[in-house]
Amino acid sequence: MKTRFALLLVMSVGVVLLAPFVGMVDLTWEALTDIWGNEPEGMILWRLRVPRVLVAFVAGMGLALGGAAFQALFRNPLATPYTLGVASGAALGVAVATRFSVALAMLGGALLSVSALAGALAAVGVVWVVARIRPDFSTTVLLLAGVAMTFFFSSLILFLQYTATLGDSFRLVRWLMGGLGAARWESLGAMTLFVVVGGVVVARKARDLDLFMVGSEIAASRGVDVSRTQRDLFLGTSLMVGGVVATCGPIGFVGMMAPHIARLLVGSGHRVLLPVSAVFGGAFLVICDTLARSVIAPVELPVGVITAFLGGPFFLWLLVRRTEGR
Repeated sequence: MKTRFALLLVMSVGVVLLAPFVGMVDLTWEALTDIWGNEPEGMILWRLRVPRVLVAFVAGMGLALGGAAFQALFRNPLATPYTLGVASGAALGVAVATRFSVALAMLGGALLSVSALAGALAAVGVVWVVARIRPDFSTTVLLLAGVAMTFFFSSLILFLQYTATLGDSFRLVRWLMGGLGAARWESLGAMTLFVVVGGVVVARKARDLDLFMVGSEIAASRGVDVSRTQRDLFLGTSLMVGGVVATCGPIGFVGMMAPHIARLLVGSGHRVLLPVSAVFGGAFLVICDTLARSVIAPVELPVGVITAFLGGPFFLWLLVRRTEGR
């Protein structure tokens, strides 16, 4: 297990180091010395590609950690932050901020982060309240409520898009595809703060997640405060997803695929699974973004298109595998 994790870590570092040199413009190793970007190659490397690769890695980590937490919490391999409407709520928050571009111009990226977090927390809050109303509170109720909220938020986003100007509507459509074209050093700092804080919250619940995999009743019998743990995990995941969505837009399937592949490598113990999922998710999104800006160069695809292209067949494979296992 340790050997696999070490190999994965080395491969991930290699991906992060090599990815900035792949793209429409071929760079030489001399660009490494031009840290301040005085020459064109140095500017492309240090002001565009390096922050973009790092943003992709941190975003992949956040999405993978959120997916691993939800899959354990609900004992459902298809559960992700998108299943509960967290990502849709965050997307709605950013869509509202983008729609009212005057406020966006005044506050800039800070407004996007706050709006995404507010939308994610609103989604979790609504789902939580709906689930608590039911006397037979269960994970199935949460999942169904999350699906309903996802459709509801999506309809509100479409409404905002339809009533927006042509320019704002185009910006919303491109942003909803999920992309890293606007990634800069400033956005990396803000998003990293959200992901680190949320990741610490999730990591502290590793033992509880192991018990949730057996069942909430078993977890409660072992001294776990089920309601508090669920609330903390919702909050931590909302922080991570809100930060990622504000910076990159809604990028699907990373939170579903990365934990499953990591589980095949190191098993289901969350003390190891969480860091492995984070590292694999980061490297996976870096690879997807590298493909997005290279596969049909000079045209650049949104990275959400690549993850959806890979995630769709993976989702069907999970469904078939889950059906055969019954």
